Amino acid sequence: MSKGVVNNRAGQKTKKKKQEMKRTRALSCLITMLLIAAADSAEETVMRLEMSHRDTLFPTSSHRIEDIISEDQKRHSLISQKRKTSGGGAKLPLRSGSDYGAAQYFADVRVGTPAKMFRVVVDTGSELTWVNCRFRGKGKGREKKRRVFRAEESSSFRQVGCLTQTCKVDLTNLFSLSNCPTPSTPCSYDYRYSDGSAAQGVFAKETFTVGLTNGRVARLHGLLIGCSSSFDGDSFQGADGVLGLALSDYSFTSKATNLFGGKFSYCLVDHRSHKNVSSYLTFGSTTTKATSTRTTPLDLNLIPPFYAINIIGISLGNDMLDIPMQVWDATSGGGTILDSGTSLTLLAEAAYRPVVSGLERYLVGLKRVKPEGVPIEYCFDVTSGFNESKLPQLMFHFKGGARFEPHRRSYVIDAAHGVKCLGFVSAGAPATNVVGNIMQQNYLWEFDVVASTLSFAPSTCL
Repeated sequence: MSKGVVNNRAGQKTKKKKQEMKRTRALSCLITMLLIAAADSAEETVMRLEMSHRDTLFPTSSHRIEDIISEDQKRHSLISQKRKTSGGGAKLPLRSGSDYGAAQYFADVRVGTPAKMFRVVVDTGSELTWVNCRFRGKGKGREKKRRVFRAEESSSFRQVGCLTQTCKVDLTNLFSLSNCPTPSTPCSYDYRYSDGSAAQGVFAKETFTVGLTNGRVARLHGLLIGCSSSFDGDSFQGADGVLGLALSDYSFTSKATNLFGGKFSYCLVDHRSHKNVSSYLTFGSTTTKATSTRTTPLDLNLIPPFYAINIIGISLGNDMLDIPMQVWDATSGGGTILDSGTSLTLLAEAAYRPVVSGLERYLVGLKRVKPEGVPIEYCFDVTSGFNESKLPQLMFHFKGGARFEPHRRSYVIDAAHGVKCLGFVSAGAPATNVVGNIMQQNYLWEFDVVASTLSFAPSTCL
């Protein structure tokens, strides 16, 4: 969820944009889950240390000494953390959720003290990081092969109190609840997702343990985490929680990029890959830059907290499609985001129709079919043969001249045995366009949140 806005008009606009995003992400998630079911049936690290003066006007000596000690301890902790993280970025194993029947990608994170491993959905459209959790007798415990974080067994677990400003003000955009029967009651939440999924629990600060690219290990202290005692929905199938990578003050991304050079990157393996095929989600600069790397502006304030990109057109082969410029204008209800939590690519109707109609012309001779349980408009029977090389190259054109050329299998996708579908869904009009994770596969994507740029290049991700 985005930060607070400066006036009511901007707030209404942000709220409307988020509601729209909920509808589009929900549609994509539903369709991709059905696709999986149908298919089954047949070295520089930068540290930023913020210093603030907490002196009161007439402090007592004991309080002053207490403050000094507290601040010195915090500073020493950050200095130690800086030394441990120096010389390498952080990396988390990243893999497709296909073997779990999920349309998302999973990463492994280690939470608490002692550190426990959890498999979480990697979501650039969510701010809250949470895990399946048991605290003060509440929680599901281990079920359906999910692991459970037992908060009271972690010495670094610190609940956020319901009377704190953090709870009452800062976390309202993360669905913090107002109920606070006693001062010792933790700050609770009811976090809602775009597809109707939800997670309920309490906020806390915790320690994450991450592997570094130089082979060492670092501990990231004081990260906001959700201790979810209850959750339901298809978004979490096969997962123990969610790693929120949207950019906001309390997201995992904010903390990690502050420690590791202001950048993070990922490379998504083919969405059909087995769980033993993995790549990495990395915080910090990538070691090498491919000659084919392209860079485009990343607008972090346009559609917060999402990663907005400046697409200005789509072409098929040498032909630029006739798409109104309003489709790409976020100030007119359009615009485009890159999202790891959405599977298919959603386009406003005025962009969707030219794209699918243009591709259909190259599929003449293939029988149009409507596979059961696959609500995609353009699907074809390819049992008689299918020559992928005859398809035109789809290309996204960015403001400034950069171009993204997805692999053909990323926009003509396997839906069932002998059936391929065009991997697009109409998002209606006006609508936010979403480049989903299937379209992003087998590319390395680097988000520089300091320079506000997005770099990308083809990659095997291995």
